[in-house]
Amino acid sequence: MPQKTLTDGPRTGALAKAHADASAKRWWILAIIAVAQLMVVLDATIVNIALPSAQADLGFSDGSRQWIVTAYALAFASLLLLGGRIADLFGRKPAFLVGVVGFAAASALGGAANGFTMLVVARALQGAFGALLAPAALSLLNTTFTDARERARAFSVYGAIAGAGGAVGLLLGGVLTDALDWRWTLYVNVAIAVVAFVGGWVLLGDHRDAANAKLDVPGTVLVASGLFSLVYGFSNAETHDWGSPLTWGFLIAGGLLLAAFAWWQTRAAHPLLPLRILLDRDRGASFLAVLITGAGMFGVFLFLTYYLQLNLGFSPTKTGVAFLPMVGALMVTAQLGSTVLMPRIGPKAVIPLGFAIATAGMAWLTGIGVGSHYASAVLPQLIVIGVGLGLVMPTAMQLATGGVAAEDAGVASATVNAMQQVGGSIGTALLNTLAASAATDYLSGHNPASKLVQAQATIESYTTAFWWSAGFFAAGTVIAFLLHRRGVPTQDAEAAPVVHM
Repeated sequence: MPQKTLTDGPRTGALAKAHADASAKRWWILAIIAVAQLMVVLDATIVNIALPSAQADLGFSDGSRQWIVTAYALAFASLLLLGGRIADLFGRKPAFLVGVVGFAAASALGGAANGFTMLVVARALQGAFGALLAPAALSLLNTTFTDARERARAFSVYGAIAGAGGAVGLLLGGVLTDALDWRWTLYVNVAIAVVAFVGGWVLLGDHRDAANAKLDVPGTVLVASGLFSLVYGFSNAETHDWGSPLTWGFLIAGGLLLAAFAWWQTRAAHPLLPLRILLDRDRGASFLAVLITGAGMFGVFLFLTYYLQLNLGFSPTKTGVAFLPMVGALMVTAQLGSTVLMPRIGPKAVIPLGFAIATAGMAWLTGIGVGSHYASAVLPQLIVIGVGLGLVMPTAMQLATGGVAAEDAGVASATVNAMQQVGGSIGTALLNTLAASAATDYLSGHNPASKLVQAQATIESYTTAFWWSAGFFAAGTVIAFLLHRRGVPTQDAEAAPVVHM
């Protein structure tokens, strides 16, 4: 038996103290990560409600309006994998802090915009810095929480924010636009960023898990251009049509570029997205779940916003408040799914169950009519949808990043965000196109001069979008059930990365 030395006691005490300090810090780190993630997710919807006011103030056309949203989506989606790899290579703390500062500066630039061009540039810069911030935040969460139970609780909080942030953005955007000015939907990010920056500077440690690797430049160019083309193609389907070269041309180019990227990743010495991240069965199924959720959620947020404001006469603030029950339901079931159900019955039951509940809620929502009331035709349905999505989002995000080696945490986190962003772009294009076609078809068989007919045509467009969203969620039910493994995953306990603070 080895002799105990005089230094064993102090050394053991120092290690215990360091571990206790790290344990105390990690929940504060979660709070800071949550604040930063909320800022990024809010920006996907907070500006939408303010668009009519911004358009009236700056004087740009209806055709140009979509670029305020699209510029953010294009930059964010195309640069996400690069942002995630930068966090792995150069450190998550500097990536996080630079992302926060850059996002705040771009938001201030947008709030001070004196014209359309300046606002679009600011939105693109927001997307670029968001692509650095979002994967850094998620990978920090992944490497901070290694205990399976605490990690589940942390991801339930993160997933709830990711799922409910869009609805919170609608509420905050409405309040700020009504009470102050559309510019405050951008300025508010500066205040949020100050909290995130100070907390990140004080709490986070600097560590590079992939410091010996190199940046995959060809892979970066291929995936950035591929994701850009894909999102741009789907965005063009909104303003043009599916037969336009600007739509199918970019979609084909995006598919070919992403195929070339996948081929290159099998040959690159330091791949941007190691294929081992994608080939795990549970992880791959979870990426698809996030993609499908992003596509289906668009039907809830955008078209229900139109219905509440244009058909029921809600103000922007009242519209945002109307989504709060869904947010509450989502946050409750996020905790239930991640901390209670997942450790007991596993993802093969939890994620398909969530999708099935969300499918039922979306199908129920198609019962809206011209004379419907919020309390009976919208509120119960929103709660059901929130319950379903609360079971899907945190669970899928936890599985998508769980068991990943520490040096790959950033790029795995970026892939989750990319799936959500591309899913949202697909949902935007498909649902807008299908809804517009449904309205046109209805008007062609009725008297288009009648106001009642016009109102019913809008209802037809909304319900068509809701049915397709229900179809997305139904497909998610089947895919998740077929792909996820049986039982409770052991990767969290066995392959948890080392904590670095």
